[in-house]
Amino acid sequence: MRDRSATSLPANGRRRARRLGAYLGVASLAAAAVVADAGFSSVRAYGQTPAPTKGPVGWETYRNLDGLAQLRGAEQSLQFSSYDRTGGNNDGFEGTYSCLRTSDLGCVIAEHTGAGEISSIWTTREPLGDVTATGDIVVELDGRVVLDAPLVDVVNGRLGAPFEWPLVGNADDAAGGAVIKVPMPFRESMRVTVRNNPYFYHVDYRSFPDAEGVETFNPNDSASDVLARLRAFGEVDPKPNAGGTPVRQDFDLPPGAAATVAELSGPAQINQLRVRLPQVVASPQVVDDGRAFGAGGGSRFQLRVHPDNQGIRVIRRYDPQVADQVGSLHVNGQQVGEWRSGAATPGLWGVQVIEVPPDVTAGQSSVDVENRFISSSLDFNEFRYDVQSLVNGEWVRTDVLDLGPGHPGEEAAHDYRIDNPVFARSKLLGRYAIPPEEVAASDAVLEGARLRITFDGRTTVDAPIGEFFGTGLGEHDVRTLMSSVDPGLDGWYTAWWPMPFSQHARVEVVNGSGLPITGASAEVTSSSAQIDPNTGYFHATHQRGPTVQGQDWNFVNATGAGTFYGVTHSMRGLIPPNATQRADEPHSDERQAANQRNYLEGDERFYVDGAGAPAWHGTGSEDFYESGWYFRFGTTFSMPLAGNPSHEINVDGCQYDCTGAYRLLVNDAVPFRNGLVAGIEHGPMNDEPGDYSSTAYWYGGLPPQRLPIQLPQPPSAPPTTPSRSPEMPVEPSTPPAEPSETTVPESGTPDTTGQDDGNTPVDVQQAVEDAIRQHQRDN
Repeated sequence: MRDRSATSLPANGRRRARRLGAYLGVASLAAAAVVADAGFSSVRAYGQTPAPTKGPVGWETYRNLDGLAQLRGAEQSLQFSSYDRTGGNNDGFEGTYSCLRTSDLGCVIAEHTGAGEISSIWTTREPLGDVTATGDIVVELDGRVVLDAPLVDVVNGRLGAPFEWPLVGNADDAAGGAVIKVPMPFRESMRVTVRNNPYFYHVDYRSFPDAEGVETFNPNDSASDVLARLRAFGEVDPKPNAGGTPVRQDFDLPPGAAATVAELSGPAQINQLRVRLPQVVASPQVVDDGRAFGAGGGSRFQLRVHPDNQGIRVIRRYDPQVADQVGSLHVNGQQVGEWRSGAATPGLWGVQVIEVPPDVTAGQSSVDVENRFISSSLDFNEFRYDVQSLVNGEWVRTDVLDLGPGHPGEEAAHDYRIDNPVFARSKLLGRYAIPPEEVAASDAVLEGARLRITFDGRTTVDAPIGEFFGTGLGEHDVRTLMSSVDPGLDGWYTAWWPMPFSQHARVEVVNGSGLPITGASAEVTSSSAQIDPNTGYFHATHQRGPTVQGQDWNFVNATGAGTFYGVTHSMRGLIPPNATQRADEPHSDERQAANQRNYLEGDERFYVDGAGAPAWHGTGSEDFYESGWYFRFGTTFSMPLAGNPSHEINVDGCQYDCTGAYRLLVNDAVPFRNGLVAGIEHGPMNDEPGDYSSTAYWYGGLPPQRLPIQLPQPPSAPPTTPSRSPEMPVEPSTPPAEPSETTVPESGTPDTTGQDDGNTPVDVQQAVEDAIRQHQRDN
């Protein structure tokens, strides 16, 4: 019998008592809260102003990124998923646990009564994430249908705004996963149904204590400003009130020394933090996809530039195994240069830079780019274009077009078109010609040099520079909504997390790498801000060490109140290639040799406010990072809120198989009022060896808060005759089968739903009234 939980689980005989105790316990807490609010007690809430009952709702979750530090009140973040309730690894391979129940619409995968918001939907299935066979998806909110379309059309962006990239992504965009990141609020109820069993899926949703300020999702609102902001991920500060006063420090740093790069006075907020390490070289191994056109052909697309640019430069990555590629580059209709690849160099990546005169681009925020075929030994290929704008004498990256069949959303967003295409390469593994000793020295600096930030006397950020900015396995290209790593010419590492403080902040770089740091620069941009008592401090919590048999890898173990916003995770698997295949290898893996990526079979599990059951229980590590099938067996990808920037095998400091990934929980953040334990398994049973590190991003440092006073609804029987009428109210769900004693209950099933366990539930309202009367008698 397998036990996937680090906490002991109650036997069936004890489950009823636990459930009734939970109702009585919450009733008692609620009664105490009502008594205190009625003036019968001297107990006071923390802070001088009332805490909010929830965070930003709907599109405001993307528009109000300045408010990430604010407490989210009594809202909860919960998840439905297809995880194996028996404790095994059948997290969707057979679809056993993928339907909460079935209706005449199909397979119900999520439902909730009360106010809340669907924040994220992820799914995959064979082959390699193509969700065509899942059929239609139907989303019902507050008794009406707001989405009814083939799921494959939704994630392909065929419905139009707001269901466009990157608020949706298909298995090409997300390397094997399909995602919907459109926030869909509801006031009374929600239900998500798919026509056919989806096999693997997650539905992350928020539960609100009230419907104040909640408007039911309107699918006709295109949210064009949100789409534009997300499409600039990794290049532009996504916060609406960006800017401030920069403080710049250039420094050299011997081993063991620390440099203070900024001392700031409050109340204020750090809006942008940048670091540049010229001695660090890019990791040489890059996996990419691309396209090529032949004689008479060409390509056209649009790129963003800074409106105050004093010229731009366009950087092309290409495959130089094709010799003598020559093409002309045209910007805004003017020829500005020629691409020339020269002699063939198989196995390496080629890069060429063309600078564009300022008179061609001055005053513009975007440019039209065209490439035309001139000559080649075979064809003219292109895998990626970066554009940097010269602003105030400094080059900054302002756009990226990573093109190819694995980037359909990004191509469409840049209006990419190609004439006379001759191939579409899905995966090419190439290297840059960088000496191994330089790579090793660079990795040592990124891992050993740390960013340390102290707010009002509390050091809450102390993490390696590489992993803090999203690249823990060397300098790989990273683009997320809240940070960026530009490994190109004059590239900066940039973070846009808002970091408020009341009195004082100190930003330091500490060199623990054992190597001297030379020619480095750091820049901190801040502005004055109002800091209320519900504001948390920004934290970047770093962990590094070997995985431990039987224990989840811990991202963060926080006390008090706060909000968890995601993690950068570097996984160094230690499964030797000659090991014997185990019996619990993935269902779809028929190889005889050991699966060196079996560490990715681990599920994320988040325990909130001391609960013994996880509020989130996922289906696999690459699934948590919103991909699938081991990141489509080695294809890297970048989306605003999730990505896999690096995969290394037996090279560049990786002994066996290593994966770097990130997940930002901006729209599906996990609030906690009395502590959070968030982590992920390593292997299907927490039993695969690995050398893991992670840096978790969260806000907190506030005292524990009272539990929400909203009382749970008494259990009731599930509906027996589902109807496809849109007006039907959502009822509590029924699990596929009664869980065994080893089952870890999922929030929403079965211990917190309407399943009748044969006992009469306590009258919670009567319990509150009795508690108030008893308190009055005692006083």
